[in-house]
Amino acid sequence: MNGSADLLSGLALETFRLNGQFLQVAEGLARPAGMTAAWWQVLGAVLCEPLPVAGIARVMGMSRQGVQRIADLLVERGLAEYRPNPAHRRAKLLQPTAAGRESIDKITPAHQQLADRLVAELGAETAHECLAALRRLSAALDDLDTSS
Repeated sequence: MNGSADLLSGLALETFRLNGQFLQVAEGLARPAGMTAAWWQVLGAVLCEPLPVAGIARVMGMSRQGVQRIADLLVERGLAEYRPNPAHRRAKLLQPTAAGRESIDKITPAHQQLADRLVAELGAETAHECLAALRRLSAALDDLDTSS
């Protein structure tokens, strides 16, 4: 291995670890509201505007099939609904129901408390730097031809 390969491996391993930590935290925050982290993630993607499943998958970095399964479950449980999409006849838009918004509202206070604690631990400037670095890393990976 060389320096750049070791660096890539380190970035990947720390990202996987961070992802696991965030998923564990998200599960803990979502559970009292009767949700899972995945349900919260998909429902959260459509809080501001309804999106088709493929759009949610793109925004969240998930597979379309995985989002479809979760979206169907959310609809089945009355937390979301499909609406007609004026831009595409077959790709319906997913949007939260009142019950879905209530579930998200139940998560918000604990989410805010955790956010305040994390920013206090890191410091606001460092938290902003971390976010900027993660965005740069994601953009760089988007720019690369990772299929070769």
